[in-house]
Amino acid sequence: MNRYTARMTRPTTRLLAVLELLQSRGRASGPELARQVGVDGRTLRRYIVALEDLGIPIATERGRHGAYALVPGFKLPPLMFDDDEAQALSLGLLAAQRLGLAGAAPAVAGAQAKLARAMPERLRKRALAIADTVQLDLHPSGAAGGDDALATLTAAAQERRRVRLDYTAPPQRRSEREVDPYGLAWRAGAWYMVGWCHLRRGLRSFRLDRIGTVWALDQRFRRPDGFDALAQLNASIAGMPRRHAVEVLLRADLDTARRAFALDFGLLEPATGGVLLRSSADDLGWFARELARLPFAFEIRRPAPLRHALKRHAAKLQRLAG
Repeated sequence: MNRYTARMTRPTTRLLAVLELLQSRGRASGPELARQVGVDGRTLRRYIVALEDLGIPIATERGRHGAYALVPGFKLPPLMFDDDEAQALSLGLLAAQRLGLAGAAPAVAGAQAKLARAMPERLRKRALAIADTVQLDLHPSGAAGGDDALATLTAAAQERRRVRLDYTAPPQRRSEREVDPYGLAWRAGAWYMVGWCHLRRGLRSFRLDRIGTVWALDQRFRRPDGFDALAQLNASIAGMPRRHAVEVLLRADLDTARRAFALDFGLLEPATGGVLLRSSADDLGWFARELARLPFAFEIRRPAPLRHALKRHAAKLQRLAG
């Protein structure tokens, strides 16, 4: 299966693929075009007629070894990008390569080739410079895949359609569930779907690389207004039960507090005198070290052993400072 047939699921997509092939190759035989797009000869001829109906002139060479070609001199109107748009597209394509999907590399290569043909020389050089010199660290994980699940779930979330999926949770616990997919998020090297699980009767998150087959169902659902999949995912991770519940009053405003912590460090809420951090930890020594690096004052409300851990860390720093 080539990179065209892997994505040819709709007639409109196939039609545009035929046009793209004619643009990039100049001349191609009917059997070759049909094979590349994944259709039979009769369907291909319908696509050629459809393109001609759209005003795109196509020259047809008859006979056993006939071929199709765009009429010499015909050019589609170029895509117009300004400098900022070209930079945004180039950086977006780089980011797509780092999102842990098995099909991202060939898809990005195809998109870059199309943009190179559409852009004027100055912008094309700028896009190539970004591709050659910029590196993005998006913390990719070893768990690639999830391409099919991502496509199905994003469509189902947009259409508000329930899905049925096979899910394997560690350690190798397999279940079949029906879920209302509210949204998807990329976090710490993996894709997640967040939605209402009808098996557990509550909000749950699902890693896409642990999803097997997924089917869209006919049942519809209503997503909560303003639902933020990433915020919900981070809140669920921050709220996971650990040995020690932690509350710290941060002497800062909410924006400053948010900049000081990772999204999954804990829950932040405005409070009298600052911002209240609610979190949990198994290792109070580590938590104390995280607090010690803050550029603003804070007050530990609980647990008391966290205060002792912070004092021990401060004493150690004083000894090291000599």
